[in-house]
Amino acid sequence: MSRTVIRGGLVVTASDEMHADVLVDGGRIAALAAHDSDEAAGWTAARTIDATGKYVIPGGVDAHTHMEMPFGGTYAADTFETGTRAAAWGGTTTIVDFAIQSVGRSLREGLDAWYAKADGNCAIDYAFHMILADVNESSLKEMDLLVGEGITSFKLFMAYPGVFYSDDGQILRAMQRAESNGGLIMMHAENGIAIDVLVEQALAAGRTDPRYHGDVRKVALEAEATHRAIQLARVAGSPLYVVHVSADEAVAEIAAARHKGQPVFGETCPQYLFLSTDNLAEPDFEGAKYVCSTPLRPREHQEVLWRGLRNNELQVVSTDHCPFCFSGQKERGRGDFSKIPNGMPGVENRMDLLHQAVVDGHISRRRWIEIACASPARMFGLYPKKGTIAPGADADIVVYDPAARQTVSAETHHMNVDYSAYEGKQLTGQVETVLSRGEVVVDNRTYTGRAGHGIYTPRATCQYLN
Repeated sequence: MSRTVIRGGLVVTASDEMHADVLVDGGRIAALAAHDSDEAAGWTAARTIDATGKYVIPGGVDAHTHMEMPFGGTYAADTFETGTRAAAWGGTTTIVDFAIQSVGRSLREGLDAWYAKADGNCAIDYAFHMILADVNESSLKEMDLLVGEGITSFKLFMAYPGVFYSDDGQILRAMQRAESNGGLIMMHAENGIAIDVLVEQALAAGRTDPRYHGDVRKVALEAEATHRAIQLARVAGSPLYVVHVSADEAVAEIAAARHKGQPVFGETCPQYLFLSTDNLAEPDFEGAKYVCSTPLRPREHQEVLWRGLRNNELQVVSTDHCPFCFSGQKERGRGDFSKIPNGMPGVENRMDLLHQAVVDGHISRRRWIEIACASPARMFGLYPKKGTIAPGADADIVVYDPAARQTVSAETHHMNVDYSAYEGKQLTGQVETVLSRGEVVVDNRTYTGRAGHGIYTPRATCQYLN
């Protein structure tokens, strides 16, 4: 593999900003040196990328995606091929997707199915979490084996009774196992038993539109489940990572636990930072486009989430990318909001939306890189191979134009879905060139990547616990 030099840019990582040139050799970052230094002047390379006036940032790490996920009788619209290509377009160079255990089946069987889906199809590097849908003695033992092969995080659900739901006893057992094997428990924290009662009552009363999806999934039921998960983790002595935190009261539960020194972490997603129940209430069933769980919240929750990101009550922004087309998939729920597939597209938009947050003053440049690159890499055992620009790290690098203007639209995005959740939104900043392990996969806004370049990447345990 030939050498590449990236010259003239402002290198931005979670900890530093420096005017530096970057030398890439053999798929890794070989050196950084000041623009005008003798060291940088002496570098020779087959390719030089001019980053003058641009940021040079680490490739994004999206630690929560669902490619080809089965849900409600259909499948997420993005395959590993289309989803990872879209991720590359958006400046994300690593995803951590979810392999799913089926009830009555082994973890191994579920994991092998996801290996097969992804193998040879990914444009960027990928890793897996494991969804535990059936906690029993056999699956608890399998957790140890999976940690040994680099699947070091396990997701449980307090929601979706009859599908993914685990009761408190099962959750406690899984947490105890994670405490002993070093794994990290990820939790979908909503009281699914209570939510099902409210769904049944809403439908019986004729409240069938998409907006009622948000209405029945109460803030209090997210907060209650978050509190319960934290207390179970406290009893088990295990760490806890709460996925897709959407509401003020859930943030408060996480903050209170962290204040007491408990190893509890929180993730939110762009949809909760930029969208709201106003979108769920759009007329003519358009609100179905925005059905996801946890649901979108009233707009006043957004500032609480931004504050949580600024003060590290929340550590990571992932997408929960799980796209379903409006036509033929979301439409399954006409007349019954509970039949709308839960999920939204976003893997291509995350880095740009978070840069807009920098422009708007919600977060700093370095915090942008921290919550989108470095923290997810550390949280899930990929750092410093991923998530930073430093000698020895994989050459996953994005040349980012902070002054470019773009309008988000389904007509120009690369996700395999027929709408954009951010249609018409004006953004400042755009990905220009993307390297994945030193190979240019997006070249000055032209895609040059290929399915099969991306490789499976085993993970260490959570690096915030070492």
